[in-house]
Amino acid sequence: MIQRRTVLKVADNTGAYKLRVIHLYGGSKRKFSYLGDVVKAVVDGADPNGMVKDSQMVYCVIARVHKEAHRDDGSYIRFDDNAGIVIDSPKDKNPLGTRVFGPVARELKARGFNKVVSMAAEVL
Repeated sequence: MIQRRTVLKVADNTGAYKLRVIHLYGGSKRKFSYLGDVVKAVVDGADPNGMVKDSQMVYCVIARVHKEAHRDDGSYIRFDDNAGIVIDSPKDKNPLGTRVFGPVARELKARGFNKVVSMAAEVL
């Protein structure tokens, strides 16, 4: 469960250190986002030579959440942290980075983030 002001780890090599969520897409009354949802975030700290700068607003897709997610086959999946991957826009769904660190959920493939899934080392 990701809500406003949640701090996410960055699971790619764009140069951001942390992301702070500022907006959830999907309606004005929406409180939480889950695996595969697109959110708007602000970069909290960034590498000076990276692709994104400090305090820049970016779109990111939620790749890992600590709260367990129920799957259609009856299983649950849960990760150790909350992490996001910076993308260029919600329509294109292309990642800004060239590498993805750590595992990602297979719900991303169902949501159309095929490039993110293909760059990931492990898909759970």
